[in-house]
Amino acid sequence: MTDSVYGSVAGRAAEAALGRAVVVTASDRAAAGTYEDRSGPVLVAALRGLGFDVDDAVVVPDGDPVEAALRAAVGEGAALVVTSGGTGLGPRDRTPEATRRVLEREVPGIAEALRADGAARGVAAAMLSRGLAGVAGRTLVVNVAGSTGAARDAAALLGPVLVHAVRQLRGADHG
Repeated sequence: MTDSVYGSVAGRAAEAALGRAVVVTASDRAAAGTYEDRSGPVLVAALRGLGFDVDDAVVVPDGDPVEAALRAAVGEGAALVVTSGGTGLGPRDRTPEATRRVLEREVPGIAEALRADGAARGVAAAMLSRGLAGVAGRTLVVNVAGSTGAARDAAALLGPVLVHAVRQLRGADHG
């Protein structure tokens, strides 16, 4: 049985079980409307495919607005927040700093896996990503580099882990 607006009944049940996810794109140009956000929609589609309830990406300028968006998502009870962009070495790339101010506990293996996967795919610049991952309250927060390729690769690599982590944060067993 399907519903053209909300997808399948099973899909809605899966979304309810996993909860809400938020994608935050950190980009001065996209926030100003001079550049179209391309990585955010990749992450939104991937998270919807995993069964999360996800609105379109929230696009904010680099820097402090990232922290505000993270705090808003955590405060609204999001199960997962994935950021895109702002993880490099540029002077305005401050997503990791904004994220660190929100996190209560880091989960370094996620960020390490993203960098290692990128390098293994031949993207040497993946080693320059300063992205973080961790927990704020009952919300998992993950930083992803801002390219569409990084978003696509992160979704493929982390999909099952994100679902498992969100369930653990809600008290599920490790099994």
